[in-house]
Amino acid sequence: MLTPLRNPQRIRIGCQGWNYPDWVTRLGGAPVFYPQGTRAADMLVLYARAFETVEVDSTFYAVPSTSTIEGWMKRTPDHFSFSLKLPREITHEYGLRRGSAPLVAEFCERARMLGEKLGVTLVQLPPQFEATPENLSALREFLPLLPSDMRFSVEFRHPGWLVESIAELLAHYRVGIALVEGPWLASECVWQMAERPTADFAYVRWMGARDLVRFCAVQRPQTENLRAWSGVIKRLGRQTGEVYAYFSNYYEGHAPASAGELKRLMGQETTRPAELEDQRSLF
Repeated sequence: MLTPLRNPQRIRIGCQGWNYPDWVTRLGGAPVFYPQGTRAADMLVLYARAFETVEVDSTFYAVPSTSTIEGWMKRTPDHFSFSLKLPREITHEYGLRRGSAPLVAEFCERARMLGEKLGVTLVQLPPQFEATPENLSALREFLPLLPSDMRFSVEFRHPGWLVESIAELLAHYRVGIALVEGPWLASECVWQMAERPTADFAYVRWMGARDLVRFCAVQRPQTENLRAWSGVIKRLGRQTGEVYAYFSNYYEGHAPASAGELKRLMGQETTRPAELEDQRSLF
């Protein structure tokens, strides 16, 4: 029997990124997310008034600089957290193989600069990383490289990995399996994975078809799906004690609205910076 949530606020809900011009309210328009005239440099400050966590996509392309990390730290409150993507050089170019070890060490050293604000590191593997003996060997050699003082979650995009032996392997290293709603895996597989956490946290991502060109409003409502997910998130919270959940703009068309809806379903307080009375107090 599942125990009650230890702390509902440890269900951290946010977006995949914060720097989107389409989230800025236009002159004479209804409030979107950011107030009219918001500059890119001020978006993170405002974002952190609505959400307590964010998934950073830029680290997929390069290890963040020291100055970048320091900027994130200064612009966010103490309770805020950043989940980072492991650089694609490790996951896509090296395919987790031995030559990636120095880059893994460099990335982890830089990520630790976030201190208490470091959430989870996402190891996002490509669909072509199939469950072959060679790739399984690479995964087995890669997992010991991950330091135990950081949290990691692996995103598989090929169904061949979703077997009990892989879950047991990840559980041995306390590495999570990312639960991803997207075009790569059948929903049934994702639901089954949710019943078998492999770490003391859960990591959930909502994607969507990349056929949208504007991100200022919900264009394909997923209310019933989110209601079903809210039950899964609650169970994961009871099982693991901490959940990180992130939305893409492509899921419904406007990630802040999706994240806000899940927060409402979870009984969490919601707000939009564009509706705050005094924006000057933010800067």
